[in-house]
Amino acid sequence: MTPHSPRKRWPVPTAPLSSLREVSRPTLSADDPCPFGRCDGSGFVVDEDRNATVCACRPQRIDGRRTRDLSGVIPKRYRGVSFDRPPVTEIAPAVVTQVRRYIRDLDANLETGRGLWLEGDVGTGKTTLAMLVSHHALEAGHDVAIYSLPRLLAEIRTTFDDASERSYVELLDRLAAVDLLHLDDLGAEKTSPWVLEQLYAIVNARYEDQKSMLITTNLSSEEIVEQIGARTVSRLEEMCEVLPLYGADQRQQTYGLRPV
Repeated sequence: MTPHSPRKRWPVPTAPLSSLREVSRPTLSADDPCPFGRCDGSGFVVDEDRNATVCACRPQRIDGRRTRDLSGVIPKRYRGVSFDRPPVTEIAPAVVTQVRRYIRDLDANLETGRGLWLEGDVGTGKTTLAMLVSHHALEAGHDVAIYSLPRLLAEIRTTFDDASERSYVELLDRLAAVDLLHLDDLGAEKTSPWVLEQLYAIVNARYEDQKSMLITTNLSSEEIVEQIGARTVSRLEEMCEVLPLYGADQRQQTYGLRPV
């Protein structure tokens, strides 16, 4: 795909779900009992001769460790958002309908790695709708990591500190394992070879494992290619349904703010 190619919706896979790689599954913490009633919660079954075999719950425990400590909390401003009241009722109805449809089929969308890309002007409701999707995913028991891109890159930088409690590879593994990775304000970080490398590594890992992404950006198609690179944009466009939101800044209209 070239930077000027028309965007397309990612087709629903025709293969049976059982044939897809890394289908989303529930995660377990170290304190959770074995859902199969086989082990003591350690992820290993020990027989009378003290021989240990891997329990069927161990993959879920590994996923739980990978997703631990990621940011999965809806910011206070967005905790009360609903389809039935402002500001959602004031956002472009056609886009809201598409988001409703995505949430209605949320489990299937996350199983097949389908995501959403909300792009457009400042103050048109992109982050509000994205937070609404993440809220529903969390309520449904899915693992969600929510970051602005600058904050995520800051966390990646901390893994290179000597005092860091986790390594760079561990953080990337956790980002690749969550059911839904929500990146807000894509393209806001100043471009550098290091930024492009980190963003591509995250997106490519999720692309290869058919994991869903939810992104928002204020940049146009040409600007986002310039900012984060054609390789990364190509993968995101294949993974996500693009929903444009353009128009007046609703925050300015609501609070009487003047453009700057």
